[in-house]
Amino acid sequence: MTIAIRNSDPRHEGVKAFLARPRLQHLIGGRWYDASDGATMPATDPASGRLLAKLAQGTAEDADRAVAAARCAFESDAWRGMTPSARGKLLWRIGEAIDRQADELAELETLDQGKSLKTARFGEIPAAAEQFRYFAGFATKILGTTIPTSISHQPVGKKIFAYTTREPIGVVAAITPWNSPLLMAAMKLAPALAAGCTVVLKPAEETSLTALRLGELMIEAGLPAGVVNIVTGPGETVGAALAAHPGVDKVAFTGSTEVGKLIVTAASGNLKKLTLELGGKSPAIVMPDADMGLAIPGIARGIFANAGQVCVAGSRVYAHRSICEKLIEGLAREAAKLRLGHGLDPLTDLGPLVNAVQAERVAAYVAEGEQAGADIVVGGKRTGTFFEPTVVTSVRPQMRMMREEIFGPVVAVTPFDELDEAVAFANDSPYGLAASLWTRDLSTAHRLSARIRSGTVWINCHSYFSPELPKGGHKQSGWGYENGAPGLENYLETKTVCALV
Repeated sequence: MTIAIRNSDPRHEGVKAFLARPRLQHLIGGRWYDASDGATMPATDPASGRLLAKLAQGTAEDADRAVAAARCAFESDAWRGMTPSARGKLLWRIGEAIDRQADELAELETLDQGKSLKTARFGEIPAAAEQFRYFAGFATKILGTTIPTSISHQPVGKKIFAYTTREPIGVVAAITPWNSPLLMAAMKLAPALAAGCTVVLKPAEETSLTALRLGELMIEAGLPAGVVNIVTGPGETVGAALAAHPGVDKVAFTGSTEVGKLIVTAASGNLKKLTLELGGKSPAIVMPDADMGLAIPGIARGIFANAGQVCVAGSRVYAHRSICEKLIEGLAREAAKLRLGHGLDPLTDLGPLVNAVQAERVAAYVAEGEQAGADIVVGGKRTGTFFEPTVVTSVRPQMRMMREEIFGPVVAVTPFDELDEAVAFANDSPYGLAASLWTRDLSTAHRLSARIRSGTVWINCHSYFSPELPKGGHKQSGWGYENGAPGLENYLETKTVCALV
């Protein structure tokens, strides 16, 4: 494996200034604070291993202060009294601020997470801005209804007037993952703010830089103090404190199924509302009539993008036996031509995994699979935090690499003979986040999509997202949906008012 670690130094002047600060602090109540005990933790470039910055390492006390600030802001006239139109304009300004600072944010994201600069700059950062613009329009469209009732008992000369209102759920703890840091934060912040909630954001400890920079941009855009608070730190301290906090009304979490189950338990104390986007093991079914010129690069993109660190990565491919070898050869070619290197290098296609722990985890899955009889067609090697794009065959359904989420650039290809067999393979998973179908016969595709148990089914594409498309999981892939109108519903409650008039 040839890896190029060139162009690893920050180039954007804003990035240099941001990283030159002695330490990066929590945002609580509109002001910046050190951790309550003064502790810090490192932000590290996963490609080069260099220290980027020191972050405040949050505590349960910091989480408590942030929740108190969010509650105060939620009840304040500055936020509760803001008109829907003003709230929508504020969200739009935040989106525009992200666009203006897109070069800076993309470089920060690349340095912190490892993804290629082109993925950050032309994919995820613009998508984060679009989340705020999309939900800005919803702020003025949160509507109640009037209800004609059938209540029989009414005093003489009186009538019943009944209606519903939609109200913000309250203080939200948003806990986000490390694979797409700014975009995942935006997917929670934008609808929560549109609904009128206040938020404590706990970004992943591995990738907190763009969240903190976003906090600055939101303040500059005019966000009232305390409406968004950001506390950096480990999940087992800050995240756990927020999940169990009696002052938090809702938790919106994206991450592993294992941690999601812990949050469910922690949230039971005050019966918090929950939105959970959890693990995935997404299948791709390739029919014999599939357009291979579309399927091969599309499936490769669906598993190798962001070094496979994508919740909907198409890690299980089921190809009709008549075209299976052709598909394997094509995927191997796509994998072999990808260039690994530092994300700031314009020649880089694939950056590193987020850290050495994740690289070791991916390597362990592949080594275990190989020992159990799987064949590695291409890739399979780790160098530091980098892992080669890998295509595996001769797998069996009960192998751990076929049951669990690897979260790396590893795809397993299995042949099938009958359509029912492919459907059974695809549904044989505790997860149900996404799937893709590849065929020229759209009638077959639509019938097949109804049989796949997943929150999203793509036809002749994979990993296509937009803020208007609901995104969520079936089975153990989560509760609830983000994006679109369902994404806003996560942060609203219904109140019924019944009056005798």
